[in-house]
Amino acid sequence: MTDAPDSEPESEPESEIGHDAEALERGRWLFAQECIFVSGAADYEGVPVSNIPEIAFVGRSNVGKSSLINALTGRKTLARTSNTPGRTQQINFFSLLDALMLADLPGYGYARASKVDIERWTTMIFDYLRGRPSLRRVCLLIDARHGLKDSDIGVMKDLDASAVSYQIVLTKCDKVKATALAQLLADTQSRIAKHVAAHPVIVQTSSVKGAGIEFLRAELAMIADIR
Repeated sequence: MTDAPDSEPESEPESEIGHDAEALERGRWLFAQECIFVSGAADYEGVPVSNIPEIAFVGRSNVGKSSLINALTGRKTLARTSNTPGRTQQINFFSLLDALMLADLPGYGYARASKVDIERWTTMIFDYLRGRPSLRRVCLLIDARHGLKDSDIGVMKDLDASAVSYQIVLTKCDKVKATALAQLLADTQSRIAKHVAAHPVIVQTSSVKGAGIEFLRAELAMIADIR
């Protein structure tokens, strides 16, 4: 999956709320540590047992989940990327310093796969999101070029009902002009205010330009079990 920009933005996106130097350094340090592949689960029964805090990366097919995980960890091939929607067909788990588990989920929505496969992994996604005790936050990735879709709103409502905390992460922000990005941010902020489990801070990112990566590392490091 590549995030090559179609055109240059007017300016780099910035997060509305900043972290102090200590929080940023904590995030930088954590995500610079060894991150290893733990296992892949093709169904919920295959999800590994874990007692460390877990972050799930969820979004529509081809939204940039694997690219974001690679950018966060500073590795190019930790999570497999592809331009083909539906290439990730299992939940892949990565352990970061045994302090934070990262879960890369299959995309929902359009995918180049059979109807049976799509139904199987869609069921697995929701079984996992509703039933994972160690899951501390869901990063719900939204393509900045398209904004929230009906399928995203459906996931948000399901997470609200399950009392699972989630945070909107805008991806591919380098492909959107600054004025359009500002309007998208304001619109998204207004819409998530109606959702009880939504984290109030929206993170704007670009895996290509590195925008928002430092901020998101700091956000997630606050959840990690760092002793």
